[in-house]
Amino acid sequence: MHVVQLRRYEAGTSQPTLDVIRKLSTALQVSADMLLFGSDERGPDDDLRLQFEAVSRFDEEEKRVVRSLLEGMILKHEARRWQNVSTNGGERK
Repeated sequence: MHVVQLRRYEAGTSQPTLDVIRKLSTALQVSADMLLFGSDERGPDDDLRLQFEAVSRFDEEEKRVVRSLLEGMILKHEARRWQNVSTNGGERK
């Protein structure tokens, strides 16, 4: 990739394709999220960051349990949101 093209991306005058983002993330050894989002846009809130760091040290079985608990809570939250949509005439909250 030419330096001129990188400058266009940085200046916002051009947008990279998905293939370019994939190649950049591989070359730079970072996730595509790191290229696409700011450092604070996709991570957990500060109040959950320490808990997630602690969970990252769990063994695989403990991580599986935490994932199951989180999935259940997320599903419960989404179901409640969709129930509010149907009872409030289509407004999502």
